Amino acid sequence: MLDLHAVTAGYDRRAPVFRDASLTLAPGESVGLLGPSGCGKSTLARVAALLHRPDSGRLTLDGEEVRGWRHRAPRRLRTAVGVVFQQPRLSADPRLTLHDLIAEPLRATGRRTEAPDRVAELAAAVGLTGDLLTRRPHEVSDGQLQRACLARALVLRPRWLVCDEMTAMLDASTTAALVAAVEEYRTAHGAGLLAVGHDRVLLERWCDRTLEWTDCAKPAA
Repeated sequence: MLDLHAVTAGYDRRAPVFRDASLTLAPGESVGLLGPSGCGKSTLARVAALLHRPDSGRLTLDGEEVRGWRHRAPRRLRTAVGVVFQQPRLSADPRLTLHDLIAEPLRATGRRTEAPDRVAELAAAVGLTGDLLTRRPHEVSDGQLQRACLARALVLRPRWLVCDEMTAMLDASTTAALVAAVEEYRTAHGAGLLAVGHDRVLLERWCDRTLEWTDCAKPAA
């Protein structure tokens, strides 16, 4: 279970972005979080992905309360969550080829020898051809780079996925391909999904249930 309880978070403790957010996600379940730009959805997504320490509240992951964030979180928890951000060019090292971008988490966790087979498997799953894997981010389109970022998020076989506006910058065909790749992975591995966005039609078609932002969080005063 991924359980956020009464979380308050922001970037200045005197002025949090939101207060008392609660959300529960079961293994294998897909939950959409719907809300307008600027309401705090992305900050909540970063908390759920162990990338941002909340000011208060509790995050429980697989029955264990999270007490460390980012690199201070235990590896078993950090690697349990895969995350895809809205803007792939801000989340991709411009020096790396797409192959190395996808393989980066394997190398960081001492599993370098798995990279060739795992990268080939995931490239096929997200629709990247072999010639694209030798290119760097500036040599590919936003859609192709986001496919690589999704593959990177899946490379360690996470039990939980957080997709923060993953398809907001993409055309309809690329959106459909990435959603299909996520769903294929979820079906195969029983992963839970938190999909954050402002496209109601997409989230309601994609997810088992969709929460309005006001259903899970209070605006900061």
